[in-house]
Amino acid sequence: MQSTLAVVSLSAIRSNARALIRVANAPLIAVVKDDAYGHGARAVCEALSDMVCMFAVSTVQEGAELVHGGVQKDILVLTPPMTRAEARRAHALGLTVAATSFSALRLLKGLGVRAHLAVNTGMNRYGFSPSALPAAVEACIKAKVAVEGVFSHFYEPSCAAARREQEAAFSAAAACVRERFPAALRHLCATGGIAAGAAAYDCVRAGLGLYGYLPQGAERIRVRPAMKIYAYVSHGCKAEGGGIGYQRAARRYQDVHTLRVGYGDGFFRSGGLGAEGALCMDACVREGAMPFGRRVCVLDDAQAYAREHQTTAYEVLVRAGGGAEKRYVR
Repeated sequence: MQSTLAVVSLSAIRSNARALIRVANAPLIAVVKDDAYGHGARAVCEALSDMVCMFAVSTVQEGAELVHGGVQKDILVLTPPMTRAEARRAHALGLTVAATSFSALRLLKGLGVRAHLAVNTGMNRYGFSPSALPAAVEACIKAKVAVEGVFSHFYEPSCAAARREQEAAFSAAAACVRERFPAALRHLCATGGIAAGAAAYDCVRAGLGLYGYLPQGAERIRVRPAMKIYAYVSHGCKAEGGGIGYQRAARRYQDVHTLRVGYGDGFFRSGGLGAEGALCMDACVREGAMPFGRRVCVLDDAQAYAREHQTTAYEVLVRAGGGAEKRYVR
């Protein structure tokens, strides 16, 4: 009871996956990086194994944990291997890596590793430039890299003009890859692209939408949040003196109580959660009487909490869900 508790609805995640597949009308790659956005990657993979064509993670270590946990679907690692040892490990585990640059390709040489080629169509995070793609394809053949896919990422899927420009660049790039690797899976859309009605190609990737949230302007898909986070009342008293947490009280309080939750649990020190002022590292002081040990919901809408703190639901879910004890409901 000293930890925060995340209650995760696996039925909500499955329902969200169905909604995304229905709108995209294409197979789904489920993005479970960063412990499935704080929801617990192994449990999410188990819940979705019969619904998706592949899982995607951020690192080889994340992929290894899923393989050792019994996940049998293909797993795409979206960050390129940074060392030869990581490339060897990915190959030994049967992971599919992201080939993102000539530097990354040199680490893959001769291993026979499976890969998806990343194309930089404007996001400028990862990927070969379209003009370098013919040379990249030939380099993959020489390095004995088995190219099984080609992908890119929208930087602003809600903007139709930007989307059309990236779609055109990606279509040409994918055609170039398929000249030498005709079975390469093409995927461009994440949750925002799916919601915007962008071309699905052979499959789509979804992360945030699986967990019940959508990027701004993507509200046409009906999803519901899958996680609620609870904290426990760890103290209650009559207010004494002139402070409230780490600050001087602006007024007099009668009864106060403490929740065992703070910025050490991934919430923001600046406040929220009903706190009077700033959060402590591991505690949150609130007004009113409440019995010791009571469970209190402190987060059921990551989007609303994100707006309060000028950030995104992505950050809130990963921060607050990451360190919480998990309890799964169907």
